[in-house]
Amino acid sequence: PALEMDQENQKLNEHLDIVAGLDIGTTKIACIVGRKNEQGKIEILGMGKAKSDGVSRGVVANIQKTVESITAAVKMAEDSAGVEITTVNVGIAGQHIRSMQHRGMKMRESNDEEITQNDIDLLIDETYRLVMPPGEEIIHVLPQEYIVDNEQGIRDPIGMSGIRMEANFHIISGQVTAARNINKCVHRAGLHVTELILEPLASADAVLSQEEKEAGVVLVDIGGGTTDIAIFFDNIIRHTAVIPFGGNVVTEDIRQGCGIMRDQAELLKTKFGSALAAENKENEVVCIPGLRGREPKEISLRTLAEVIQSRMEEIMEHVYFEIKNSGLEKQLIAGVVLTGGGAQLKHLKQLVEYMTGMSTRIGYPNEHIAKSAVEDVTSPLHATGVGLVMKGFDYLERRRPHAADARNPMRRSASTVKEHSEPGRIGSFFKSVLSGASELLKDDEN
Repeated sequence: PALEMDQENQKLNEHLDIVAGLDIGTTKIACIVGRKNEQGKIEILGMGKAKSDGVSRGVVANIQKTVESITAAVKMAEDSAGVEITTVNVGIAGQHIRSMQHRGMKMRESNDEEITQNDIDLLIDETYRLVMPPGEEIIHVLPQEYIVDNEQGIRDPIGMSGIRMEANFHIISGQVTAARNINKCVHRAGLHVTELILEPLASADAVLSQEEKEAGVVLVDIGGGTTDIAIFFDNIIRHTAVIPFGGNVVTEDIRQGCGIMRDQAELLKTKFGSALAAENKENEVVCIPGLRGREPKEISLRTLAEVIQSRMEEIMEHVYFEIKNSGLEKQLIAGVVLTGGGAQLKHLKQLVEYMTGMSTRIGYPNEHIAKSAVEDVTSPLHATGVGLVMKGFDYLERRRPHAADARNPMRRSASTVKEHSEPGRIGSFFKSVLSGASELLKDDEN
């Protein structure tokens, strides 16, 4: 009965076109609710935030604490948006994420029949069945380009004729246990997972323009526990990576380097921190109250910036390594776009430009959203959450059978082809595990 209710609620949500994104981060868990307005822009209705105590470096480390934080964030979002949330799009990150290139191939029966969306779906579904190392599961299969009878560089093969159809895929995989723990937390909070989405892909949707993806761009999402990277060129995702460092290690360095409390270190970083020590004068100091009647501490802002700069340089070296690793270093005309909470650090843009030699801007998630009463939502901090809402609308579009398309397959847009991924794949994996367990229990009873 609970499942039937879930499905009814999901239908209701789809009917009302309201989508919720749940960003399970290392420092915060944020739930953002949005709907599409008449102009096709996404309008953010409400947002809820809770401190994230059960997540470490993007991976769930404590189920109970994470469930409590999710429940608190969702409750706050429901209250501010005035809607009931039953299904959410959830982000996944962490250093277990791997990406690889793969070429898939499918022979077709006849040359006379045109290639349809069904052919593409079959090719993508076959790719999901690739044998992965033990404990790993494919999260996304992203088509880059198609090859029909050795004709290269085809973006949208629908309507073409050909016997041999191939595609270059960007495959993103992650640990089954990490995905399972996220699912477990969301289910225990009384919610249903629509899709599990790689966080840098969601952030990219929220902050990058179409022109940037076409020209070539690196998205760097600096979170609390991880720094996520997504590289686009020619409107195609070319490389993804997750670096297991983020704003938290900077805070930890300040805590140790200055000998102060963690909360004080976080405040110092956000209020007075800078990524370039040279921008601070020698004589600028800030006073920190001492513990229990002890003398207050004076900390030089130049020293603080030196601590931050050395760690940010290390993170950016990792990012630059990934850029070189993609083989596109010289072709990324649009340079670097920084987003995430860490992008709010003063002078970080200058440091990145100096280290990579690429033009840099800060990415705000207002690229595709309408003006919102929720002011805080356009902060780089919420790029992933806004992106998850946008991915939710993409999912609804894909699932909704277009009457015109059904009558005329030639009218299907390239985006229908490009964005196909099979969210149910991890879900079906869990179902098979659960059904296997219930079969075993039955055998035991017998």
